[in-house]
Amino acid sequence: MASEPEVIRDKTAMRRWSRSHRSKGKTLAFVPTMGFLHEGHLALVRAAGALADLTVVSVYVNPGQFAPSEDLDAYPADLRGDLHKLADLGVHAVFCPTNLYDYGEGGGRGEVQARRTEGAVGSSGLPVSCLEAAAGDGSGHETWVRVEKLERGLCGMSRPVFFRGVATVVAKLFNIVEPDIAVFGKKDYQQWRIICRMVRDLDFAVKIIGSEIVRESDGLAMSSRNVRLSPEEREKALSIYKSLSKAKYAALHEQSTCQELKSLVVQLVTEAGGIIDYVEIVEQESLIPVEEINRPAVICIAAWFGTVRLIDNMEINP
Repeated sequence: MASEPEVIRDKTAMRRWSRSHRSKGKTLAFVPTMGFLHEGHLALVRAAGALADLTVVSVYVNPGQFAPSEDLDAYPADLRGDLHKLADLGVHAVFCPTNLYDYGEGGGRGEVQARRTEGAVGSSGLPVSCLEAAAGDGSGHETWVRVEKLERGLCGMSRPVFFRGVATVVAKLFNIVEPDIAVFGKKDYQQWRIICRMVRDLDFAVKIIGSEIVRESDGLAMSSRNVRLSPEEREKALSIYKSLSKAKYAALHEQSTCQELKSLVVQLVTEAGGIIDYVEIVEQESLIPVEEINRPAVICIAAWFGTVRLIDNMEINP
């Protein structure tokens, strides 16, 4: 029977654990997650385990990347199940802090629900996260990491606080865990590219690995949010993978323009009952929209099925 990973909840204890092992010449690979682990997460953990002596996984649902109107409170959790899955993969430590932020006097995570009716805009008129909505007297967390150009398009258009929240919490986790390697899934393509750019620009001594999308047998990209789809919605959501596959084929084998490819994806997903947030074709590293596919590109989509927003993408290498 696999031994349970060491569960660490305190930031100082996590840093001490990492430094102790690194002082002995051990290398650390790190996989940050928000828990409710599925096979997609476990593929990241397996990849991490092959790259270093020790593997650390974090489980933390980050309020800094959710707007007050989004599904922070509905995000699924199963820490006991997560620990069993990670034990089977030989993970050495799991960092699962209760909180990573200072809320100031009179604030706290529990304040988010009470203040949800105030909307997602702060006193400055700018969008705020659940973290800020739960702040107390103004003395709480106020430092954010922004990758300004890469965060603007795609998911950044409809989720304006998301990527600053992701970049900030990943920077905090890197400072706490101090890994040599970190593995991110390419399903969250924009997130992966933002973390790569942040690491480059801020000189983090962490090598970032992008791991390929893991799909169900019918093509649906694995996501913790899939559990919230009804059977009917899940069937409709298969249109995402089918439309991306058809668009990729057309890009590689037909004389289709990018506009035609995007229209094809929009049509197929809409006909299946999805509501499109965006469909874009962008250059793989810069995420700048392209008019024609004459260099490595990626088709990215976000669409709603019922109350669940799903994202997916497919790289095209002409």
